[in-house]
Amino acid sequence: MRLDGAYRLCDERFMREALAEARKAFEKDEVPVGAVVVKDGVVIGRGHNLRETLNDPTAHAEIVALREAAGRIGSWRLEGTTVYVTLEPCPMCAGALVLARVERLVFGAYDPKAGAVVSLMGILSDERLNHQVEFVGGVLAQESLKLLRGFFRKRR
Repeated sequence: MRLDGAYRLCDERFMREALAEARKAFEKDEVPVGAVVVKDGVVIGRGHNLRETLNDPTAHAEIVALREAAGRIGSWRLEGTTVYVTLEPCPMCAGALVLARVERLVFGAYDPKAGAVVSLMGILSDERLNHQVEFVGGVLAQESLKLLRGFFRKRR
């Protein structure tokens, strides 16, 4: 389900943490996307894109952060967590959020080419799946877009 309207103040705080992760990706010449997993107000997982670094097509920021969070708590079930990511998740990452039983997603920029939350499809709210994830988009979107545009401008 989508959460419209005003978002929680802490969403900006944790989105800034995700933006810091995105900057790490930028410095490694990776597409600058960052993510953090939060439970009870504490970051339990961090990640940024590492596809080029690891030669791993699944090393998206969300997957890296989910793996760290699951390792930290000792369970793949990430119930009661919120994932903050700077870009709307792709189908793989949206599916991983559902499978991990994440409670809530907060993302920055919308992704009209690959976004699987609202832009191309609605994986998180598909009632045919065994779990749905609440979400809100557009949090600090301009900061996320600025990083992405700067990265692709640099590559051209």
